[in-house]
Amino acid sequence: MLCLKLRSYSMMKKIYTAIILAILVSNSFAQVKPTVTKSEITFKIKNLGINCNGNFTGLQADIQFKPTDLTTSTIEASVDAASVNTDNGSRDKHLKSEDYFDVATYPKIKLKSVSFKHKSGNNYIGNFNVTIRDKTKLIEIPFTYTETGNAAVFNGSFKITRTDFGIGGKNLILSNEATVTVNVEISK
Repeated sequence: MLCLKLRSYSMMKKIYTAIILAILVSNSFAQVKPTVTKSEITFKIKNLGINCNGNFTGLQADIQFKPTDLTTSTIEASVDAASVNTDNGSRDKHLKSEDYFDVATYPKIKLKSVSFKHKSGNNYIGNFNVTIRDKTKLIEIPFTYTETGNAAVFNGSFKITRTDFGIGGKNLILSNEATVTVNVEISK
C-alpha cells in the first residue's frame, strides 16, 4: 500500500511538473501585443482657396501587421473626433458642431483594414473601411512600413471627400477633398 502511494505521489509530481513546464513554455512564446508609442494624424483642406491645416490626437489602435503574412494582418484604429485642432478655437468649436464632425453624436473616427497588398520594398497598399459620422467608405491607403530595432513605423497619406461623410454640407467655400497624413510608431 505504501509503495502504491509513493508511486502515485511520484506520478502526480511528474504531472504537475509537466503542467508547469507547459505553462512556462507557452507564456514564453506568447506574442506581445504591439502598442502605439507615437502618432501624428494631420489633415489639410482648402478653405476660401487657402490651405487650412489641423490634427487629431489620442490614437487608439490594435495593429497586427505582418509583412510576411498579409492575409492575416489587421489594423483597427480610432481617434476622438473632439480632439480636432486647427490652432483656432472658434474654428475648432465649429468643426465639433453638428455642421461638421458632430462629436456629441459621433465621438469616434474609425479605420478598419479589409486587405493589404505589397507593392515593393517597404511600400504597401491597404484597403480600409473609414467611418466618420456613422458613414463608412472603403478607401485605398498607400503606406510605408519600416522596422528598426524594437519599433515599427507606418507612414501614409490619402485623400477623402468630406461630402461622402456628411462633413460641412454643401459648403461652397470649403474644398470637397482633404488630404490626411498618418504617421504611427509601434513597439514590436
